[in-house]
Amino acid sequence: MSWIENRFEEGLMVTSLDWAINWGRTSSIWPMTFGLACCAIEMMAVGASRFDIDRFGAGAFRATPRQADLMIVAGTVTYKMASRLKRLYNQMPDPKYVIAMGACTIGGGPYFKYGYHVVKGVDLVVPVDVYIPGCPPRPEALLEGLMRLQDKIKSQTRAKDPISRVRTEVLAN
Repeated sequence: MSWIENRFEEGLMVTSLDWAINWGRTSSIWPMTFGLACCAIEMMAVGASRFDIDRFGAGAFRATPRQADLMIVAGTVTYKMASRLKRLYNQMPDPKYVIAMGACTIGGGPYFKYGYHVVKGVDLVVPVDVYIPGCPPRPEALLEGLMRLQDKIKSQTRAKDPISRVRTEVLAN
């Protein structure tokens, strides 16, 4: 018989603080929309009743960076918008996460070779946590990317850097 046995009431649950904090964070992600082009239409479809992003705890889209912890960059990022994107990212509270959605966001898309005005990947402006390829990616791919981000948040710990930027690529299309 161990020394801890029968010392607690029945129904008492003991867990780690990391698990409890990460459970709360994964169940209440507040995305800030940053729709720049055609990928934004697919992002809007995720918020509708057919795909229902609310079941993942991320349905409260925010229009201000001070209330959001996830930035979904959907569309072509130009050099003119890059400074604004960086400013909005810096205004977000920590911990903050970024999802890059679409071929134009990830690598410049069809404008990569001849477009002098297009940033050749949003990761040159802000650190990206999850990449969602496609042109434009389906709403299911964005939901898959959100689940990958939730997996990443669940594995974080307070003992080391809570905002480590390990890149995760979503292969769903």
